Amino acid sequence: MTIRVLIADDQGMVRTGFTVFLSSQPDIEVVGEAANGAEAVTRVAELRPDVVLMDVRMPVMNGLVATREIMRSAGPAPRILILTTFDLDDYVYEALRAGASGFLLKDASAQQLAEAVRVVAAGEALLAPSVTRRLIAEFARIGPSRPRGRLDDITERETEVLALIARGRSNQEIAGELVLSEQTVKTHVSRILAKLNLRDRAQAIVHAYETGLVRPGE
Repeated sequence: MTIRVLIADDQGMVRTGFTVFLSSQPDIEVVGEAANGAEAVTRVAELRPDVVLMDVRMPVMNGLVATREIMRSAGPAPRILILTTFDLDDYVYEALRAGASGFLLKDASAQQLAEAVRVVAAGEALLAPSVTRRLIAEFARIGPSRPRGRLDDITERETEVLALIARGRSNQEIAGELVLSEQTVKTHVSRILAKLNLRDRAQAIVHAYETGLVRPGE
């Protein structure tokens, strides 16, 4: 199945470069471009891409506001991969809360770019260790938004899996820690996302910290 991609960036050369990289991949099609956040919102509604590569600092409407608007719009929302050349402290938490599925540096190689698109299209979160550390630091600063307690909507085993997702563990690592098959872990992850109405692992991480299920430093 071909992954349909929209590129939103105010720099024409960046858009062109990404289009050339991605169009060379047999499983990826660039269906459109946008030069600002407002245009990105419109183009998403028109083209219904699977993945949006979204710059943060754009004129008219920035990438965070555009991400929020896209997530609120009717119809299936695309996965959004935030493009950055900057330090992420200011907006990593806000971007994930807005609905982003991950972050990618603009100087990533062509192969890293293509792989990032595949990862988020598959419903995985793309969070580099440095991003995860910043996210955890932000939760340590603001604290959980709800009182701590077990999540009633999911089973005890699913709660364990969610806690490990929030600590940045992969399915393979979770399988090793809980002595389960990797396929069983994938099934648990799918059920967690469905029961808690979460789109992907990035939202699951935010949810786990906001509910106090996991706390930084534990």
